[in-house]
Amino acid sequence: MPGDHDRRRIAFIFPIFNEEENIELLHRTVDEVITPLAGKYDFSFVYIDDGSRDRSMDILTALSRRDDRVTVIELSRNFGHQMAVTAGLDLVEADAAIIMDSDMQDPPRVALELIEKWEEGFDVVYAQRRSRQDSAFKRFTAGAFYWFLRKMASVDIPRNTGDFRLIDRKVVDELRKYREQDRFLRGLVSYIGFKQTAVLFDRDKRHAGVTGYPLRKMLRFAADGILGFSVAPLRMITRLGYLISLLSFLGILYVVSVKLFAPSTAVPGWAFITAAMFFLGGIQIIMLGVLGSYIGRTYSQVQNRPLYGVASVRTGAESSVGERSVAR
Repeated sequence: MPGDHDRRRIAFIFPIFNEEENIELLHRTVDEVITPLAGKYDFSFVYIDDGSRDRSMDILTALSRRDDRVTVIELSRNFGHQMAVTAGLDLVEADAAIIMDSDMQDPPRVALELIEKWEEGFDVVYAQRRSRQDSAFKRFTAGAFYWFLRKMASVDIPRNTGDFRLIDRKVVDELRKYREQDRFLRGLVSYIGFKQTAVLFDRDKRHAGVTGYPLRKMLRFAADGILGFSVAPLRMITRLGYLISLLSFLGILYVVSVKLFAPSTAVPGWAFITAAMFFLGGIQIIMLGVLGSYIGRTYSQVQNRPLYGVASVRTGAESSVGERSVAR
């Protein structure tokens, strides 16, 4: 058996937002799952508290005092799921990192399959949902999003995947170079490349609490995925402009023809003109909205603000080690 210094290190990354009812069960379950591999790997757990308003931080602090493998990152406020995962990736020093949600919808047992594929030589092993126990609305919107994203995006982003995946250390190092403000991590991982494969799994129900992705956040997240990896909406604006110009030209030809060859059939009135004006006005507003979305993303990026702020980091029985923020 290899010595402790020869064992490969695997870190679990858990973003936490108001998950007081799930943390203990999550940690206990993951610990039980990886116990058979404890002699082969050194495991660690990175919990990122994303500005929780319940007792999550207290529970995490107590957990870090009981288990010296646990590191707790306390963000200075709620920065969002993608930023919380980014904070974990920025901190981990391991040969591989496994990103999991903390609501027990990502079955911990699947982590063993991810590790197995990693040992076969894959750099990214993403968990792909074979089935999911969500509402019909959630399943429909998720399916529509991935279909639309596949059509629009310039990179191949696997459908029915979330952030539940194992990524090798060299992929983590590459991800740290990408500092987009509007982050879509699964798209970034696909964009970076390396050897990637899937592990199919059946997603469970949320154990407790409520989702951190209501409809408003889901729509914004979908926009981040589409706008961050595709300029197709800008091309569509141009094509729509050409189409409207063609229709307008055909309308002019029709009006001139009626005036020249059948003036008696011409019916005076403003209905058509009014409808056309409202139609064109609506199209112009939509175009401005799409352009504004891209401009807004550019504005956020050139501000070059830190992606998140860290209030404290707790490792094992240590207390807070101070405040810091990552600016790159």
